[in-house]
Amino acid sequence: MSELEQIKRGAVELIPEDELLAKLKKGKPLKIKWGADPSAPDIHLGHTVVLHKLQQFQALGHEIIFIIGDFTARIGDPTGKSETRKPLTEAEVAQNAKTYQDQVFKVLDRKKTKVVYNSHWLKKLTIEDTIKLAGKYTVARMLERDDFMNRFEKERPISIHEFLYPLIQGYDSVEIKADVEVGGTDQKFNMLVGRELQREFGAAPQVILTMPLLEGTDGVQKMSKSLNNYIGVTEPPAQIFGKTMSISDPLMLRYYELLTDRPLAEIRAMHPKEAKKLLARTLVARFYSEKEAIAAEEEFETIFKSGGKPEEIETVKLKNKSGNILDVLTWTGLAKSRSDAKRLVQQGGVSIDNEPVSSEMMVVDLTKEHLLKVGKRRFLRVITQA
Repeated sequence: MSELEQIKRGAVELIPEDELLAKLKKGKPLKIKWGADPSAPDIHLGHTVVLHKLQQFQALGHEIIFIIGDFTARIGDPTGKSETRKPLTEAEVAQNAKTYQDQVFKVLDRKKTKVVYNSHWLKKLTIEDTIKLAGKYTVARMLERDDFMNRFEKERPISIHEFLYPLIQGYDSVEIKADVEVGGTDQKFNMLVGRELQREFGAAPQVILTMPLLEGTDGVQKMSKSLNNYIGVTEPPAQIFGKTMSISDPLMLRYYELLTDRPLAEIRAMHPKEAKKLLARTLVARFYSEKEAIAAEEEFETIFKSGGKPEEIETVKLKNKSGNILDVLTWTGLAKSRSDAKRLVQQGGVSIDNEPVSSEMMVVDLTKEHLLKVGKRRFLRVITQA
């Protein structure tokens, strides 16, 4: 596979391809920009689609410049939002940035990644600088963004600072002299602004490489914690393995294309179940280790092939001596909320002491130890705290 083929694998758009070829022909390592606002502390497989592409660039000898948007996070990225986003505090950004880096470097090579904070240059901009920057783009062009236009047409508020966000993100490209910027399709507008601003400042414009938004385990909607169709990179190895084994065969091939370097022809030639196991092992090994991957597979076989339970099941001690099943599921973290717990019960996904829970009105006596099971993979022992 040629260098260009590797770069284009799984990508949605390369804008423009001829400019990237011209940059590659110079034979010098390219500066590959990737920026992320630490607006949330945890990442899932959907976020690692871009990370894996960056890792491929690293393997090809290019330099990754990871911009932590500690300044832009305090503005709040309006991308995809139907209303003005609440900015984060400086303390929240700092804590999220630390956690975010720990997870990012489960995929990227830390030694080959330059980490910078955009507050380093953005804090230095004067009001005059900011006004000049704002003068390089029109309101009409900002309204070309779908989310801005939708809010404008529905007469929902758009704050002026939200128009500044794409400009400030684009200005990052000017500062670091990016050759290529990689991001999800939802970031295309912002990345193109960076390309235009580089021209405005007399620099060579960056090439844009957009990656698709990964579907979640349901195979329909994009991976999201709020939709509970995600695989988190910090989830226990057995959970990552089990969730991966639950996805459909077509989705498995898409995960292979976007999250691995394996030739798809090789995967299509394999038995689907074996291919899925290989994918699950690959993901667990990436986020943990080969040893953990083997252990996760063995546990999976014990639970699903033999119909057994994990050898080690976590015990949660609760303060209450009794509780409604919906509350118990919420207190233990097996459900995110009472409404989520209600949905799980109604779908027949909850059992207690190996007996299905059919009523959301069930009261659980917590003075006795119980085995809770949600879905096919999640087990907990629960009892009243002594």
